[in-house]
Amino acid sequence: MGSKYTKRYTEEFKGDAIALVDSSGKAVTAVARELGISSESLRGWYRRAKADRGEGESGELTRSRS
Repeated sequence: MGSKYTKRYTEEFKGDAIALVDSSGKAVTAVARELGISSESLRGWYRRAKADRGEGESGELTRSRS
């Protein structure tokens, strides 16, 4: 069964993890393993970041920045 506790990561940590994927040339799963985080979490952050930069899949929603 899953844990009831959900880890929360800062925006800075997420940004650093995304930058590491971009700069290292490693797979998302490899970077996630090195950082000790879920590959699904990092994959979601990475997809969202790409969409926000206009690099996402067609029809993908971006986050609004106020």
